[in-house]
Amino acid sequence: MPLKIQVHSQISQIDAQQWDALVENHQPFLSHAFLHALEQHHCAAPRYGWHPQHLAIYHQNTLIAAMPLYEKHNSYGEFVFDQAWSNAWTQMGLAYFPKLVSAVPYSPVSGQRFLVRNVALQNMPINQTEDYSVEFLTQTLWNAALELAQQHAYSGLHLLFAHAAQQTWLAQQVAGQPFVYTRHDCHFHWFNQNYTGFDDFLAQLTPKKRKNIRQERQSVARAGVTFRRLNGHTATAQDWEHFGYFYTKTFTEKWSTPTLNTEFFKAVARALPNNVLLVLADKNGQCIAGSLMYYSDTTLFGRHWGCIEEVNHLHFEACYYQGIEFAIERGLQVFEPGAGGEHKIARGFVPVETQSTHWLNPSQIPPTLQADLDRGLQGFIKQEQQQNQNYIAQCQTHNPYKTT
Repeated sequence: MPLKIQVHSQISQIDAQQWDALVENHQPFLSHAFLHALEQHHCAAPRYGWHPQHLAIYHQNTLIAAMPLYEKHNSYGEFVFDQAWSNAWTQMGLAYFPKLVSAVPYSPVSGQRFLVRNVALQNMPINQTEDYSVEFLTQTLWNAALELAQQHAYSGLHLLFAHAAQQTWLAQQVAGQPFVYTRHDCHFHWFNQNYTGFDDFLAQLTPKKRKNIRQERQSVARAGVTFRRLNGHTATAQDWEHFGYFYTKTFTEKWSTPTLNTEFFKAVARALPNNVLLVLADKNGQCIAGSLMYYSDTTLFGRHWGCIEEVNHLHFEACYYQGIEFAIERGLQVFEPGAGGEHKIARGFVPVETQSTHWLNPSQIPPTLQADLDRGLQGFIKQEQQQNQNYIAQCQTHNPYKTT
């Protein structure tokens, strides 16, 4: 039977169990529950510029491939900054929005963008002459997304923070094609070298960095701050109320929009209790700060933080050191603490290049402008990549680890 390709305007239209069967390593951000909570609690919503357009491929009513996909009317919450591109479109009298984006809203985390797994094809009566390989289904998803962009006259299609294997595959498929670009950025990740404990991790750092981290942790302890590590089972409704307030306070003080809300945090905790790490800081019987992280089978992801009382080094303890300890205890391989921040280097994180793929719709660009626009974008991409490489090289000169 032929495959059926369908676009869903709500994740709830897709069977949760079948969707989750395509997600590797129980990655929480790609889970049906997480994406559903974003939509149900009006976080990934039209009022914030997010219009779900999730792609699904079915074989005999069984989901065998999917792509989280959104029609976007702004660039907020993407973490791949394209304001310069948007301004260029405007100056040429063109419409940059709406566009199509495959990403997890408000989450600069690496992961699948093509949800395809061999396991989805097991025990299914598929004709052996038909090619439903992972590569074929991945190509079908990409082609379907391009066709959707062309049908609705979107300015382009953007895949953000696809994990390395899918990014490499995509780069090979689009090599040499016009109006397809790869952008580069830098995040900072911590890697678990089979550490037996936090002191074992510290032992791998240079003496100065090791001493500084110990002093920072001691400073927080002397201030009378204690910590609770909670998950979806142990965190109470009051704990989530505290964290929701911290989150909102952080965003409003930075003149930004707190698009998430307490009910969203609670919903994810109920649905994914074993993928949540909520670190709360207490002082004199009062909860004064918190950081929220999520984790898969292999990776810890730092996401949000907030406080009502400033304590020296509290941010580093709640967001980094508590997370590193947890990752070591759980045997997690990587800790991705979020975008930006070379201050992470001194705390054991190292620079990692991230990539994203951007296809621009030629039908939305007048032929008279195409050559100049492509030349300008090629120059922009080349310069950005060189700057990113220089930045990573500079960061590596501050490597906190002992060299041999």
